[in-house]
Amino acid sequence: MKFKVYNVGDVNPNLFPITLTRPMGDLRLGISTMAERWQYFLNEDFDWDAPDYLRELFPCTEAAGNDTLFVAGNVVATAEIAAAAAALHPGQRLLADDVEIAHRGVSVSSDVHFPGKVLAINHIYDIFMLNDQVLRMDFERLTAGRTSQPLHPSNVLLGDPSQLFIEEGTKIRCSTINVEDGPIYIGRDAVVMEGCRLRGSLALCEHAQLNMGALVYGGTTIGPHCKVGGEINNVVMWGYSNKAHDGFLGNAVIGQWCNLGAGTTASNLKNNYAKVRVWNYPSGRFIDTGLQFCGLIMGDHSKAAINTSFNTGTVVGIGCNVISEGFPPTFISSFSRGGSGGFLDIHLDDFYTVAERVMARRHCSLTDAHRRLFNHIAAYADCFK
Repeated sequence: MKFKVYNVGDVNPNLFPITLTRPMGDLRLGISTMAERWQYFLNEDFDWDAPDYLRELFPCTEAAGNDTLFVAGNVVATAEIAAAAAALHPGQRLLADDVEIAHRGVSVSSDVHFPGKVLAINHIYDIFMLNDQVLRMDFERLTAGRTSQPLHPSNVLLGDPSQLFIEEGTKIRCSTINVEDGPIYIGRDAVVMEGCRLRGSLALCEHAQLNMGALVYGGTTIGPHCKVGGEINNVVMWGYSNKAHDGFLGNAVIGQWCNLGAGTTASNLKNNYAKVRVWNYPSGRFIDTGLQFCGLIMGDHSKAAINTSFNTGTVVGIGCNVISEGFPPTFISSFSRGGSGGFLDIHLDDFYTVAERVMARRHCSLTDAHRRLFNHIAAYADCFK
């Protein structure tokens, strides 16, 4: 029987806008998604136990029974955690302090406590805060006992060669690669163009590309099929998103199918060095993150025009088009377009037209299931603001 990856509390709006379009288990952290990491350690295929409106894109193929193992999609799986979850009996739930890890069966009658440390994503900024630590764990897990492809001699490597792993099909030329402070993982068929300067920890996932002269600092994950240029530091990007040109992005989370135009820069530090406040969806207000560094949070299918400047801790929803002279607001609700002068709603037909064009460039399609998902998000927009 497949195990199921579930959302703790069904939907956690503290993780919006990223989890508006995906369950917690599809969050990317380190090199893998949360569900992929559970799959590795449990050595079994999985089903989704996602919120109702996500189930068409994240389906459940087998009915749950009393022996079905449910694992929390926001918990970072390890060998020890997975073993403890697999050992649960029907009716038991695995906890670590106040963190719910897993349960077996459709109802819970008793708790088992895990004695070790557990990492979990509970707030949207946890994604970039935890990324360096989990990336290092993933690198050790995914490269153990394997041999890296050789590094082309036109490059300069600083540090222990064992901390660089290159998958098949990659192309890396005339770049400086520093693994003295953390490992670097280059995924299958990825491209690092001439003149790039990379510092670990870093994951460049399959088919991703670093454009000429890119500056990439540690704690960064560039997801599959992304294209990146300019300067980035401690950034997590999902798949098929672009920041292909000059401009700075730091301590940031960028969803799927996003595009940041040439020269776009996002502040990650306030001029007065105060703690950063970000928009919190469930409370409908800005909350104190307790962080001094916090940059741009952007949901799927959002865009920024050339030379857009985002203020510290800006949160952009789903399907936005930001065109601004000066700073746009630090919270931009989904399906809206505009800039510092104000925003208007985007009609869904116009959104779909753009999304179809964007996805077709990468030989992907906007399906009817995608449309139904976005229709649902738009219909309940007041709940998601």
